[in-house]
Amino acid sequence: MNKYYLGIDLGSTTSKAVIINEKDEIVGRGITNTRANYKVAADIAREEAIYDARFTLLSHKINQDMISKPEFKKYMKDLRNTFQYGQFKRRMDSLEETLIRTVSNFTYANKEALAIELKKIINHIRPQIHHEFINGDLGSKNQFFRDIVSERYNLEVGKMGTEYYEPLMLAFDKSITPVENEMVQYSFDELVHESMKILDEKYLGLVDQQEDGSKEDWYYAELNAVKNNYKNVELTLRQHIDDIAGEEIHIAKMTGTGYGRALLPFPEDCIRSEILCHAFGAHAIFPNTRTVLDIGGQDTKAIQVDSHGLVTSFHMNDRCAAGCGRYLGYIADEFGISLNELGPEANKATKETVICSTCTVFAGAEVKELLHNGEERPNILAGLHKAIVQRAMSLIARSGGVKNEFTFTGGVARNEAVLKYVKQMIIDSYGEVTMNIHTDSIFMGALGGAMFARRNISADLPAAKKTVAMEE
Repeated sequence: MNKYYLGIDLGSTTSKAVIINEKDEIVGRGITNTRANYKVAADIAREEAIYDARFTLLSHKINQDMISKPEFKKYMKDLRNTFQYGQFKRRMDSLEETLIRTVSNFTYANKEALAIELKKIINHIRPQIHHEFINGDLGSKNQFFRDIVSERYNLEVGKMGTEYYEPLMLAFDKSITPVENEMVQYSFDELVHESMKILDEKYLGLVDQQEDGSKEDWYYAELNAVKNNYKNVELTLRQHIDDIAGEEIHIAKMTGTGYGRALLPFPEDCIRSEILCHAFGAHAIFPNTRTVLDIGGQDTKAIQVDSHGLVTSFHMNDRCAAGCGRYLGYIADEFGISLNELGPEANKATKETVICSTCTVFAGAEVKELLHNGEERPNILAGLHKAIVQRAMSLIARSGGVKNEFTFTGGVARNEAVLKYVKQMIIDSYGEVTMNIHTDSIFMGALGGAMFARRNISADLPAAKKTVAMEE
């Protein structure tokens, strides 16, 4: 029996899970937003990692075909996206039922009309999301269920009159959390076969497309190959699906880390500091890493590591959320936009507005005043992003500066405006050093946890250098 090792990073805003094999290869990853129920968040992240691991094992079965035949590679990508749509659809069905029930319990005089408008909204956004999963690339964007639905729901509600806006927004707020906290079970093989039927319809409905210069040539080559040969791909996959679905993903050992690690139902010796895990994970991907910056949901950490990936010193800010993911979430709410829109909007700036306050609450008040005085939103956001990175750079300097390779981890590393200022300030302060910014930076803590689990080694933070920096 193959042995696998699990790391769970239970953060304040997102929960991540990584499964590795005995060769330290990542075979599965899962991520979800952390809700009020930490246990559910950890369980969902783990289940997502197991589903992902099954897809990895399935890909290994047809590895040679994926290398030599473009239709296999394209089909597997489409299959994963369609599988995620199947997961989404089941939770969306639950949300629709909950929304209808919530509205029916309202005391509003026009609740019958509200129910009609609610149904119209759902019927409008469902096909949109279906199209984006099946024909677009929504499945690969790591957007959470709440974000996918709320962006489209809020847009439609915003088009309605005032008599509908408040009650329909209230209905969503009351309904989304209980739906997110449901552990919806999926049968892997059932969902894969369902996804293959959907792809049958997709490929049958495709007509020959001429190259118009809007996409690269490889896109059309893959598309035409899978259209003409997808039945052969299906036949090959069906020979393996049942075996993969029945294979036990045996977790030999696991490690929990992250802001909420104390809430995980793990033995004490299976819990590790997130500082240790982020350092170990970053070093695993980039072995020459000596300095790690982790900007998470609730705190920021500047970490120095040795040649083995173990922590030699660190500085952190865990007394204030300014400069962390929570802070960015607060600012996004102030502007009425999603977290995904913050970075691109900030990069439209013509200048960086100076933000005087370093407190989350006071910064919010300052933002409102700047908007009232006519300052442009991109310029304000650019100033906020620059201020976040300046705070992080202060922690890096206190921890010992940037040595050799620098690696950026944590969810905020996905924000393109933050990335821009990190690169700029590292170069300005330390010259042309190697900077590692991985697309999977958000999984580094969970990866480090999984690697600690496999090695079963004893490691702790340097006792003499446990310093905490409080930014006021």
